[in-house]
Amino acid sequence: QVQLVESGGGLVQPGGSLRLSCAVLASGSIFSIYGMGWYRQAPGNQRELVAAISNGGITNYANFVKGRFTISRDNAKNTVYLQMNSLTPEDTAVYHCYADIEAAWVHRDFYWGQGTQVTVSS
Repeated sequence: QVQLVESGGGLVQPGGSLRLSCAVLASGSIFSIYGMGWYRQAPGNQRELVAAISNGGITNYANFVKGRFTISRDNAKNTVYLQMNSLTPEDTAVYHCYADIEAAWVHRDFYWGQGTQVTVSS
């Protein structure tokens, strides 16, 4: 069984910063975690990709966060991070992390976190 546990969301003023974390917790053996990343969804909007990172460290960003957000991962801790700077009210959304996992009980599958709320408001 696998759980992705997000943390770091909250309320911040425009121009502020937050750092999101997502830890992969498993009861069985994980052979490899390939891609990891973050999506977000604001009320009434479609879910959109924010950032992604491969197991080799290759990153991809949505245009609306380039230069402001940085994605990183700690493979030893099975954790992905999202550093968010220069936040604006348009960044307000629920942020969900994902991980592409090969484990003892499955060849390869995607897992999702429950989400963490980010609110940017004055």
